[in-house]
Amino acid sequence: MTTVWHNPRCSKSRCALDALTESGPDVVVRRYLDDPPTAAELSDVLDRLGLEPWDITRMAEPRAEELGLAARDRDRDEWIAVLAENPVLIQRPIVLTDDGRAVIARDEETLTSLLRP
Repeated sequence: MTTVWHNPRCSKSRCALDALTESGPDVVVRRYLDDPPTAAELSDVLDRLGLEPWDITRMAEPRAEELGLAARDRDRDEWIAVLAENPVLIQRPIVLTDDGRAVIARDEETLTSLLRP
């Protein structure tokens, strides 16, 4: 089963979801703005992605500026807490597979690599 952290207002998220649904596997859609991930879930996903929270933060969002994220120290736990409290800051779409793979599927090449067996 594949899980997509999805924002229906995002064209890249919609494209990724369409491609995943067309590829055949069962897809679970998590509207992460309505059902925000917990800090523990974010930590797990970051580990699977091999990234840090600032790597998946949408710094161009007005909320990032309001919170002064560009000037903050890079304290992993603090940034995870900020993302859990402000899911609009999470880059999208994040795609998770049962076999432990995870990607931020913002381009066709990344999505295609995930769809390959």
